[in-house]
Amino acid sequence: MRVSSQGVTVVALLADPDAPTEIAQRMARMLPDRLADRSGPGRRFDVEVVSEPFTAGTEDLSTLTRRIMDRARAESWDIIVALTDLPLHSHGRKLVVDLSHEHGLALLSLPSLGGFRLQTRARQAVEEAVLSLTGPQATGPEGPAEGRQLRGPFTRRLAPIHPGQVGEEEIADLRYVVTGPRGYLRVLLGMVRANRPWRLVPGLSKALAAALATGAVATVNSTVWNLTTYLSTPRLVIAMVGSVALMIGWLIVDANLWHRTDEASPEARKRAALYNASTVLTLGVGVVVCYAGLMLINLVWALFILNDRVFASTTRTSLDAAEYWTLSWFVASVATVGGALGSGLESDEAIRAAAYSKREQERRSMLQDDHGD
Repeated sequence: MRVSSQGVTVVALLADPDAPTEIAQRMARMLPDRLADRSGPGRRFDVEVVSEPFTAGTEDLSTLTRRIMDRARAESWDIIVALTDLPLHSHGRKLVVDLSHEHGLALLSLPSLGGFRLQTRARQAVEEAVLSLTGPQATGPEGPAEGRQLRGPFTRRLAPIHPGQVGEEEIADLRYVVTGPRGYLRVLLGMVRANRPWRLVPGLSKALAAALATGAVATVNSTVWNLTTYLSTPRLVIAMVGSVALMIGWLIVDANLWHRTDEASPEARKRAALYNASTVLTLGVGVVVCYAGLMLINLVWALFILNDRVFASTTRTSLDAAEYWTLSWFVASVATVGGALGSGLESDEAIRAAAYSKREQERRSMLQDDHGD
């Protein structure tokens, strides 16, 4: 097992900037005690967090592993666990974790852990990886990987995580991947989670200003009042879905967010479909949050500004709770369309910054540069 000369195992968490670093910093507070408790008496651990963009410019596993090894050689670490929010692939599968017991390193792809309970799942995965790397060396005819199978989130009966294929020339000696439709959905939700779609609204200031202005004007417009008195629930739903879809489509087209691949292989097409699905879902969640916020703001504005006598004289309908709700709902759809037009004033960089994580922004910028060349 790996133990430093002082009897303390030094574990480094090498994390990409943004979400991976935040996750690593939170788990580092409790990781030493948890590892010591699970390792038995006499074992101590020291955990350091290093925030570096080690995935910059590449998604190749061999390149990433070499970068991690080079970084570890420059320090006095016993174990290094690298965390990234980029989805990584190996032999057509989505990678969860790569381990090299010989070099004391692990590479963890956070999107493969899913979009829910990410902090807990990431901590459990790091714990299992560290315990495996610090455990006794496996011996026997089964080879090095068989004696070090991971437990916890990697062996739960319902988890779509399974041991993956490792090439003879690869540095890793143990690999876990996600498989099947549930695995695909797990990675997709993890990618959306990594993009933090709730940051889309404050990130698009010009679009938000246009939506708020449109909603404020539409709320006091008598033509809109008359329309809302005759709108049925199905039509309101159609208007809502149409406005949200228009906003998503406009953002994708205007900022060129649709991923295209020049490769003809089925694996490349599946990868492009995964990236595009994550884009649509990320924007969808962000726009729905924006829509809900606009409904609430429009309702408050209507309660403050509308006069029931003026409304009744114009529409021949009393201004009750149902009319307030219907008006706020319809105006939110109108305001969302106005926000879509306002998003045209945003730069492509601003839209990407609002829609994607830092690593995903860099990946897409690199792909754009390659297409430009």
